[in-house]
Amino acid sequence: MKRKICILGSTGSIGTQTLQVIAEHPDLFEAYVLTANTQADLLIQQAKEFKPQCVVIADESKYDYVCDALTDEPIQVYTGADALCQVVQMEPVDIVLTALVGFSGLRPTINAIKAGKPIALANKETLVVAGELITQLCLEHKVPLLPVDSEHSAIFQSLMGEESPIEKLILTASGGPFRTFTLDQLRDVTPAQALKHPNWDMGAKITIDSASMMNKGFEVIEARWLFDVTPDKIQVVVHPQSILHSAVQFEDGAVKGQLGMPDMRVPIQFALSYPMRLKSSFPRIDWWDLKDLTFEKPDPEKFRCLQMAYEAIKMGGNAACIVNAANEVVNLAFRQERCGFLQMADVIEKTLGIVLHQEKPTLQDYLDCDRESRIVANELI
Repeated sequence: MKRKICILGSTGSIGTQTLQVIAEHPDLFEAYVLTANTQADLLIQQAKEFKPQCVVIADESKYDYVCDALTDEPIQVYTGADALCQVVQMEPVDIVLTALVGFSGLRPTINAIKAGKPIALANKETLVVAGELITQLCLEHKVPLLPVDSEHSAIFQSLMGEESPIEKLILTASGGPFRTFTLDQLRDVTPAQALKHPNWDMGAKITIDSASMMNKGFEVIEARWLFDVTPDKIQVVVHPQSILHSAVQFEDGAVKGQLGMPDMRVPIQFALSYPMRLKSSFPRIDWWDLKDLTFEKPDPEKFRCLQMAYEAIKMGGNAACIVNAANEVVNLAFRQERCGFLQMADVIEKTLGIVLHQEKPTLQDYLDCDRESRIVANELI
């Protein structure tokens, strides 16, 4: 029987690649729900190709446009943020792949968990903002949380069948486009330069986060919750070739890692098919073409965002929520050339020092904290 997939964010980088996986295995997977924020034309195109049960366009101003375009299709059309929270609970849905960008993924993911739907998690901000709440809800509702990020998928795969305690998680990072830049060079980098990632084809927001290494900082926070380890057991290693996707070091010194081409369809497919592995046509490693696999320490002076993520874990409570909200603000401001590359870390750090720290936040506290942190960050810019 086909697994019915609800894709939150089907028009983004992860969402479009998820549809490629579904197209590769039409006998096993069905795109049951597709959602988009503003990309109405691409959502319409996807709906006509994959024939989902329903689609959601979060931007309410584009609702009529999508309805008119799909009037001849047997597809229900919904709009608004509340609709995202409702479609994840649809009874036929077998798994929800959350690929929304930023804080917007939190509420729909919570609703899906409460509805007992397995989560294929590509929206890292959900665990960054409210990791303790999300992991508690997954335990309470007996819902599996399957990582889609290539790094966390690699760790997840390396832990399969293991019962030995973890000594260290090794999160690999490409280093982004500015790995070899000096601090002085970083002062003048442009959004166009930052958007040219050397290895991965990703959306604009995550590509900028990769350039600042905030993306890796968020993955550290994610790993803390996904694998229940303390931050001192998570080591970030810069690996420019992006062939080793991440690894686990055990107490006997043995290291297990997962290697492959930098292709997000592989971890997406594994999350959808788990615990089975499916045959694919995706590119394989050409071992004779690999010249070097190199590893470096990240530079904490050049990439302060990574250190702030570790600090947020140590602070706990709503600290990571503050960091995430401020980062979303400065990320957009940098892309709009209202904020310098190095200034992003300054604004995030100052916001973390201004917004009230709460040790045991509720969901409403997270929502309030996110809103306040954005106001503060914007004022600082």
